Amino acid sequence: MKKVALIVLMFPLLYACHQQQKPNILFIMSDDHAFQAVSAYGHGLNNTPNIDRIANEGAIFNKGFVTNSICAPSRAVVLTGKHSFINGKVDNIQAFDWNQPNFAKDLQAIGYQTALIGKIHLNGLPQGFDYSAVLPGQGHYYNPDFIINGVKERINGYVTTITTNLGLDWLKNKRDKTKPFLMLYQQKAPHRNWQSEEKYLSLFDDKTFDFPENFFDNYEGRPAAAAQEMMISATEEQLAVTNGAGGHGRWGHDFKLLEDPFGRDTRFNKELDRFTPEQKKAWLKAYTPKNDKMRAANLEGKDLAHWKFNRYLKDYLRTIQSVDDGVGEVLDYLDENGLAENTIVVYTSDQGFYLGEHGWFDKRFMYEESFRTPILMRYPKEIKPGTQIDELIQNLDFAPTFLDYAGVEIPEDMQGESFRKVVSKETSEWRDAIYYTYYEYPSVHMVKRHNGVRTDRYKLMHFYYDIDVWEMYDLEKDPAEMKNIYNDPNYTEVQKMMHKRFEEMRDKYGDSDELDQMHIENYLSHRKKRRQG
Repeated sequence: MKKVALIVLMFPLLYACHQQQKPNILFIMSDDHAFQAVSAYGHGLNNTPNIDRIANEGAIFNKGFVTNSICAPSRAVVLTGKHSFINGKVDNIQAFDWNQPNFAKDLQAIGYQTALIGKIHLNGLPQGFDYSAVLPGQGHYYNPDFIINGVKERINGYVTTITTNLGLDWLKNKRDKTKPFLMLYQQKAPHRNWQSEEKYLSLFDDKTFDFPENFFDNYEGRPAAAAQEMMISATEEQLAVTNGAGGHGRWGHDFKLLEDPFGRDTRFNKELDRFTPEQKKAWLKAYTPKNDKMRAANLEGKDLAHWKFNRYLKDYLRTIQSVDDGVGEVLDYLDENGLAENTIVVYTSDQGFYLGEHGWFDKRFMYEESFRTPILMRYPKEIKPGTQIDELIQNLDFAPTFLDYAGVEIPEDMQGESFRKVVSKETSEWRDAIYYTYYEYPSVHMVKRHNGVRTDRYKLMHFYYDIDVWEMYDLEKDPAEMKNIYNDPNYTEVQKMMHKRFEEMRDKYGDSDELDQMHIENYLSHRKKRRQG
C-alpha cells in the first residue's frame, strides 16, 4: 500500500519532468525589420548586439523569406503554416478566422503553457494562448493600449519597453513552471512612423548615411515599380515616370515636422497629444533644433531627398535599438535562470523593408528587400554556434518546425516544412523554389497585385488585375533587380523553366486564377463596406 501511495505522490513530479524534456519555444517577431538593419548580416547600418547573440550562439538564415509581404497576412501564415489563399487572411482588411487550427493550439493540447505578447494585428481574441496581452491594431508607440486577456487597458511608457516588461513578467510570475512554454514576444517597432524611445532621440545625429546605389531608380522596364506610392523623395526625372509628387513620405507623420516648409501645421502635432508633458518636452528638445536647421537651409532636389532619406533611416534605426535592448533582457533572463539550453529562440520579422532601395520605404513587393526577412535561431542542444543556413526557408515553415521539435505530428494540411534537420545539418535536402502572393490593391502605397516564384538564382513575377506584366531577374548578375530580363532572348530557356516552376508551385499549394478572382471580389466588397461606414 505504501508503494502505491508513493507512486501516486511521485506521478505529478514524473509528469513535470517528462514535460520539461520538451523544449521551450521563444518566438520573437518585430514588425518591418529589414535584414539590412540586423548587424549580423553585415550591412554596417547599425549595431544590434543582442539580436546578433542569437546568430553567434546558433544559426543565421541567409535566405529567409515570407509568402506575402504585409503585416497581418504574414502573421496568419506563421500561425497556421498555410499560404494566405488557404488560411483566408490575404490582406490587412479581411478578417482572420481564429477558429482554424494553429500551432499554438497544437502545443497547448500537449501541455505547453502558451502566451502571446505584443503586436499580432489580427482581429478577435487570440485562440491557442493561456495568456495574451496584445496591441489593438497597429498600436501606439507612446502610452499604448493593450488588450490583456480580453480587457483593454492603457499603460504609460514606451511600447517596446512595455512589451518586454510584459513578456518578462509572464516568464517570471505568470506561467506554470512545471510545463514547457511557448511565448510569442512580438514588437510593434520598427513599423511606421518610427517614433523612438526618449533615450535614443539623438542616436545617429552625428552620422550621415549615403543613398543606396539605386535610390534614384528610373523603373525602366518595370511599370508596376513606377506606379507605387512609397517613395521617400523624388527628383524631377522620377516625377516624369511616377506620380510621386516629390515623394510619398509625409512632412509630419514620417519626417516629424510640426510645420511643413510652407508653415502649415502637420498631423504630427496631433500625435504629440498622446504624449505626457515630459515625453513631449523631450521630443521637442531633440527635434526642434534639427527641424529648424533643415528649414533654414532651403534644401531642394537631391539635397532635400538626402535630408528626407536620413531623417527616415535614422528614426527607423533608433526604434530598432530599443528592440535589441529588449531581446537582450529576455535572453539574459533565460541564461540566468538555467533555461537557455532547453529553449528554442527565434528572431524574425513579419517581412523585410526598403531602406531607400529603389527610393522606397515600406514593403509589399516581391523584390528582395521586402520579400526577404531576417531569421536567427538558437537551440544549444541541436544547433552549433555560428551555423550558416543558405536554404530557401519561408515563414510558412515555422509552425511545422516548432511542432517537430515538440514531438507533435505535423498535420497533413500544413503547407510548410520542418527545417529542424536542415538547421542541425543532418540533411541538405530541401526545396529548390518558393512561392509568393500579394493581394492588397488598390490600397495604401498602390503596389499592384502580383505573385511569383523564386529559385536560388532566378525570380519570376506576374503583376495582374489592372495590368498584365511579367518580370524576371537573374539574382546572381543583378541582385538589386534593376534589369527585367523577361523578354531577353538570352534567357529564353530560363523563362520557360521559371514558368514551369511557377505553375508547379501554384498546383502544389492549391492556388489558381479562380482563387485570385474570388479574393479580388472579396477585397473590393470589404473595401466598399469600410468606406460606407
